[in-house]
Amino acid sequence: MCGIFAVFGHGGDTTAFRDRALTLSKKIRHRGPDWSGIKVVGRHFLCHERLAIVGLGSGAQPLTNADESVILCVNGEIYNHKALRKQLKGKYEFQTESDCEVIMYLYEEMGPAFINLLDGIFSFVLYDARKDEYLVARDPIGVTTLYQGWSGKDGSVWIASEMKSLNEDCDRIIAFPPGHVYSSATKQTTRYYEPVWWDPKRLPPSTPEPDLKAVREALERAVKKRLMTEVPFGVLLSGGLDSSIIAAIAARYTRRAAATAAAAKKQGAQKSADGNDDDYIEEAVHAAALWPRLHSFSIGLPGSPDIAAAQRVADFLGTAHHAFTFTVQEGLDALADVVYHLETYDVTTIRASTPMYLLSRKIKAMGVKMVLSGEGADEVFGGYLYFHQAPTDADFHAETVTRVQNLHTADNLRANKSTMAWGLEARVPFLDRGFLDVAMTLDPKHKRCGPGVMEKSVLRKAFDTPDDPYLPHEILWRQKEQFSDGVGYSWIDSLKEMTERAVSDEKWAARAVRFPHDTPTTREAYYYREIFHKHFPQRACVESVVRWVPRLDWGCSEDPSGRAQTAHQQAYVATDAAGKKRVGSPARKPASPKKVKTQK
Repeated sequence: MCGIFAVFGHGGDTTAFRDRALTLSKKIRHRGPDWSGIKVVGRHFLCHERLAIVGLGSGAQPLTNADESVILCVNGEIYNHKALRKQLKGKYEFQTESDCEVIMYLYEEMGPAFINLLDGIFSFVLYDARKDEYLVARDPIGVTTLYQGWSGKDGSVWIASEMKSLNEDCDRIIAFPPGHVYSSATKQTTRYYEPVWWDPKRLPPSTPEPDLKAVREALERAVKKRLMTEVPFGVLLSGGLDSSIIAAIAARYTRRAAATAAAAKKQGAQKSADGNDDDYIEEAVHAAALWPRLHSFSIGLPGSPDIAAAQRVADFLGTAHHAFTFTVQEGLDALADVVYHLETYDVTTIRASTPMYLLSRKIKAMGVKMVLSGEGADEVFGGYLYFHQAPTDADFHAETVTRVQNLHTADNLRANKSTMAWGLEARVPFLDRGFLDVAMTLDPKHKRCGPGVMEKSVLRKAFDTPDDPYLPHEILWRQKEQFSDGVGYSWIDSLKEMTERAVSDEKWAARAVRFPHDTPTTREAYYYREIFHKHFPQRACVESVVRWVPRLDWGCSEDPSGRAQTAHQQAYVATDAAGKKRVGSPARKPASPKKVKTQK
């Protein structure tokens, strides 16, 4: 991934603004420390900060076609770029090995309709000088971050990967909606991504049994695609179900692909590990040949549940594992920087992002530039513990769809900005388009959790293969720990204690006066809101922030911690702003992993 910044229709002195544009682009240079570029055409400015993952020596941006009539800035990865090159009708002289260059030629042949062909994660701006028109687009689920702003001074339109490049100049700023494209020709933002499962009210077909093989194979394909790289890579491994499955698939494939690449080198040909010559597989084999042993990374407080579980997984998979610890004080000291990079005041996002931010710095210091991560599984499969309280199958399914649709406001934002703060790219196989088409069309009765049925049981069963196990049994059937809990329970406890002391009674009493819009409901939320306001004092900056909370109408606690939900084995008593108890002791005693495994 990279950083993009563009201004269309600037009304002032364009010569003077060029320096201003470079300054604003530099604010997101942490996203692309490898190279920078700028193109100016009339009153339009396109800037790029590059993180080189594919096409290392020739992929500098902005990209242009032969006569420079089309200019392109992209943040992302296009996994099917080689297949798309083969689909082009015309003959084009590609100037780079970049996976993004094909976008320009698809546009020349198809116009905006080409966007639905892209398989990857991306945000881009494309300017057509012949028509004096431009397009802005964002990937289907919003894995990459993108913002759009408007200046009332001259009517200019501003685009950036992060809000910090826009807030000083724009009167209004929004998070550009995922799965949409904006055309300056029509001045309309339209949805291009609308799969069959997109309507929360539309239930998938009822089936007697889930297709576990389809789930497993779709996720394996998603992981293989994301091994397209020319730089050192690894996996984020918390020791929870989601990251462990991704690590297990990646470990299997890198071992097989490395062996295949070695054999192919002797034969003078390159074939995939499974006999498939798909371009995805070919590139993954190439990556495995360069980096044949998988590295895994975990973080937690000393003695945390995640550290121990991650080590168990790493030992089982044979990864080169790197476990890091942090202290509560180190986490507290990082909060101001975390909020600055996240550009949100959402409690759960900040709680979980802080350890991820600290870990990303360690990983980048080791020379790694890309990691696989497990975001999205909890939304797709209803893995959060509050899903135990879903009233019906229809409610459960609708909530999974809504959560996936809003991932760009929470977990995607966290995974992207926590890592890209240090120039580290995170790829998320659970949000692969092909995998979503399989997982989101499962009958929700097979996904549901409840008394005696552990969350994400259908995913666990899909990878529960005793004859050739992907993971240790106790990991495969480990109860959900949200990342901010799993790094060590004292992390959230310390945040609450610190913020209770830091926010005075006087401030708390006047919270609605201080923050009349989206007024904080806890002192912890107030504390983060004050930090956010110091970084981003403009009113326009608040519109893009969305707070992540469980379903209060299901009787859930507002506290987003998994331990605040009754299904957690170590649930604690949480209180609302008035001090009223919301959660008591666990509503059930979770079955042992062995018992859960055999339930139908």
